[in-house]
Amino acid sequence: MDFKQLYLDTSVSMSRLVTKRYSTSFSMAIMLLSEPVKTNIYNIYGFVRIPDELVDSLRPKDCKKQLDTYFDQTYDALTTGTSSNPIIHAFVDTATKYSIPKDIIKPFFDSMQTDINKKKYTADQYRQYIYGSAEVVGLMCLMVFVDGDRYKYKKLTPGASALGSAFQKINFLRDMSADSTNLGRVYFPDIDLKKITTKDKKTIEDDVKKDLVAAQKMIKELPISSRYGVRLAFYYYRSLYKKIVRSKPEELLQARIRINNFHKTSLLALCALQKLLRI
Repeated sequence: MDFKQLYLDTSVSMSRLVTKRYSTSFSMAIMLLSEPVKTNIYNIYGFVRIPDELVDSLRPKDCKKQLDTYFDQTYDALTTGTSSNPIIHAFVDTATKYSIPKDIIKPFFDSMQTDINKKKYTADQYRQYIYGSAEVVGLMCLMVFVDGDRYKYKKLTPGASALGSAFQKINFLRDMSADSTNLGRVYFPDIDLKKITTKDKKTIEDDVKKDLVAAQKMIKELPISSRYGVRLAFYYYRSLYKKIVRSKPEELLQARIRINNFHKTSLLALCALQKLLRI
């Protein structure tokens, strides 16, 4: 028996489990990816989900110490190729295969550290946070999608960054209630959530719309192996966006905006059909 492969397979299974337990929407989108893309996106999602849960949900007293340990283990494993943390081990296998560099990984770590104590953001801090928490994750995934094609990666980088940015901003809007009430965070600069106006909301929505337009153009140029899974995630978030646009500012502060399971399943069926017909 190849015990190294057994450990890797087990690590990948854990990343897959984390993805499926924590995100129904992304799990559905990943279903439409082809192998080996599918496995490697599970590895990326599982890896970034753990620190996100640490700073958002678990919030232990030694949160910074635990984040530092997680990050140090990642950097060490990028050098050695092995980690005793199965989630990190699976990610490092993907990062090694697709040459994901530290200069893309580090900004994610920086944004997670910011979430420990940061409560309000300037315009520059807001842009930096979105880059580190979302855009670089999109770039990691793009490296897998294009399978080492540097020309295609460079060409699609702006669209992949826009997609990650749009997803994060929509998350901020739909989670506004929990972020402000439970965590005391206000990501949007120069906005008082207690006095948020329709104009404030429209300004944010217009910004998101630009990202969605840029992202949609990029999706059309992705390889078949990843196009339809990414398109499903895009459709899902665009539906969330449209629901947010129809909502009043005060409604965003009362409850989390959601898309029901029937709608999600309908979008999955649509994208599955598009994949079958190659359209």
